[in-house]
Parts: sequence; C-alpha cells; structure tokens
Amino acid sequence: MKQSVIIDNIKSRLGIETLNPMQHEVMNSGARDMLLLSPTGSGKTVAFAIALLQTLGKPSADVKAVIIAPSRELVMQIYNVVRDIATGYKTVALYGGHSMTDEKNSLSPAPDIIVATPGRLLDHINRKHVDLYTARVLVLDEYDKSLELGFHDEMRRIVRTMPNLSRTILTSATRLQDMPEFLKLRSPETFDFLSSADKPRRRMDIVQVESPARDKIDTLVDLLHSLDNGRVIIFVNHRESADRVCRHLKEAGLPVGLYHGALDQPDREKAVDLLNNGTTPILVSTDLGARGLDIDSVQSIIHYHMPLTKETWTHRNGRTARVDARGTVYVLTSEADNIPEYVTFDRAYVPTGHSSDPIKASSATLYFNSGKKEKISRGDIAGFLIKQGGLVSDEVGRIIVKDHSAIAAVPVDKAAALLRTIASERLKGKRVRISLLRP
Repeated sequence: MKQSVIIDNIKSRLGIETLNPMQHEVMNSGARDMLLLSPTGSGKTVAFAIALLQTLGKPSADVKAVIIAPSRELVMQIYNVVRDIATGYKTVALYGGHSMTDEKNSLSPAPDIIVATPGRLLDHINRKHVDLYTARVLVLDEYDKSLELGFHDEMRRIVRTMPNLSRTILTSATRLQDMPEFLKLRSPETFDFLSSADKPRRRMDIVQVESPARDKIDTLVDLLHSLDNGRVIIFVNHRESADRVCRHLKEAGLPVGLYHGALDQPDREKAVDLLNNGTTPILVSTDLGARGLDIDSVQSIIHYHMPLTKETWTHRNGRTARVDARGTVYVLTSEADNIPEYVTFDRAYVPTGHSSDPIKASSATLYFNSGKKEKISRGDIAGFLIKQGGLVSDEVGRIIVKDHSAIAAVPVDKAAALLRTIASERLKGKRVRISLLRP
C-alpha cells in the first residue's frame, strides 16, 4: 500500500493531522523486523499499522498479515484502526465471545488481514477454517501482556504455521528480558519510546482526596458531584467492589456504567460504547479496563482503591492525559490505606459536593436488532433518524454497527419522543426492533 494513501487515510478516517515522532520513525524504517517499546496512549497501533500496510501487496483472497493481541478489547481497538486505514483490504477480527459461525463465514474468502486473540486464532487454525501459510507480516502487540496472561504456547504454535514471514513486529510496554525463541528475528530494529512515559505525567494533576471514613463511598459521591462535566473512570481492585460502587452511584442519581471480567463480552462492549457516546460518562472498572480500551478523552481518573503495583498505577493513569490532552487523577485515601512510594501527589482537595457544570448524560442510546449481516450501515441508520425521526444531522451522535445489531446516540431530551415516532417505521424496507438501551 502506498505511503501517501496510508497517510491520507490516517488524516481523513482517523482525524490525525500529523504523525508523531514514533510513527514517523517506524514509517521511514526499512528494517525487516522491529521491536516497538512505547507507553500507553503513545499511538503505537497507528505506528505498526503503517509498517504492516507498507509491506502488503495488492488485495487478494489469501492471508497477508496477522496481528495478535492478548485481549478481546485490544483486538477490537486494533481492528477499528486498521480497518479504517486499510481501504481495499479485507480485515477481520477473531476473539472469544464472538459468534464462531460468523467468524468462520468471515474467513471465506480469506481476509487480507486478521486481528485476533491467540486462543481464538489457534481454534480456527485447528478447525482448518484458515490457512496462514501465505502470511507475510506478523505483529505481536503487547507481547509483555501476552506472556503475563500465559499465551506463550499458543503464539508459538500459531507462528509454526507461518513459514513465509518477511516482517515481524513486536510491541511492548516494558523492556523485554528475553526475545521469544519461536520467532526467527533477524537483527530487529528497536524503537524505544519508553523514556517518553514521563511526558503524560507532566500533563497530569495528581490529587489526594482524604475520606473521613474507611468506607470511601460517600467521599466518592461528593467528589463526582464536585467535578465538571466530562468522562470519568473509577478504578477498584475487585469485581465485587465494582458492583457495589456502581450500585451506590446509580442510587445517587449519577450516570454510571460497569466494566469487569465477570460480565459477558457484549455487556463489556456496551459499557465502553455508552461511555464514549455520552450516555454513561462515568465508568466503574477493575484493572481489566486499564489497558487496551478505545476510550475518547477521559478527563478524570479516580483510584477508589490503591493500585497494587507500580505498573497498575501507570496503566490506570494512562487512560487520561493521552496524546496532548491534560487530565486529573484523584486518589481516595483513608486511615486504612498504606500509600505506596510510587503514588505521589501534586495537591490535596476537599470535595464540595457541588459543581456549576455537573457530570450528566449528554445522549441516550437507541438499540437496533439488525446490523452488518442484515446489510445495515451507519449511513442507513443516520438517514433513517433524520428522515423518519425528524432529527437534524448534528443531533445524530456516534453510530456503531456490529454483526447483528447497532446502536446510535441521540439527544437525551428527545429520545423518548423519537422512539415513539420511529418504532413502527421500516429501516431499508425491513421491520427492525428499536429500543432504548439501558446501562
């Protein structure tokens, strides 16, 4: 794929006007193999996508590139970026919790680019749904996290089915002690941008909020009522705590969503979608949400529980102050907490419980029970809401179309009347069930 086309797609489809230094260096490198070391939020997905696409030939019905990532959330984030840049190429995502039948169908004819978790990709290989013999490029994204989660054997077995690799790219958020022995890397070029990890810290304001009680829930509610409108992620250490905190915040009338590993994959995806589109601008999450989620401009991070490791502290905070933005990190403390040495504060704050511009839902979310497999597109839904629903174009928010469903953000004050208006209307001549999606 031509460099000029890649850059044009990055600008027009991702809204990135200028590549950062890391992306420039990777784009201009002629290295066969690469090791990309970069902190959270540094734009590494775009960087390795550029390198990958520069290596591909013309689209055809065989697999050219494989990207392996350790989590479903990260697979979807990468897929959305690569799909938008790689115009003309067929890109598919494979991950657990997704319909195996739909995935099998998506693999025929063979895609040019596969983005997958290790276990699901190996499952398709073993079932002979896909052949990676023709693959020329391999990306192992967040290799350190894959090792931490125990995916070494799965990745080794996958790589054995790819004898014709001409470029291999590893990314990691930490410096690797040992390179994977199953990869035949030839003098890989290292792009080390970990030293830039301190730059986001200069854009963060880290604030201590003392709770007079060991149970910090009342202090948390006061803090949230004190903050100006914007996205907030609250991190806790346990799933049970996430459930409890979310329940209390709902009872306090706050627009809140929930994210942790015990939820089904569709519910986790819904929580992120509703955070991004303004329906629930507050998200309570375990550390599962500290890496790999595609979340826009988070203004504040709140540590309800103290992070257990320095890496956890870094990754939680990395959800804010991304790229050139600023962010505020609040740490709730009580007499029961032992504050680790890696947790440092810029100032203290006592919540007032009041804000002139409080956090509120800016959108409601409509759910459609049809999607890509029913030949429904974002344009179809936008046109439907404007023509049949009477909205103006600026009132139609983010639309996400999945295999068999879709959601659309609409003004919260118009949602109920809009739903009554369109409930009996046909979308592309089809009866589609439309409902209001609740957090």
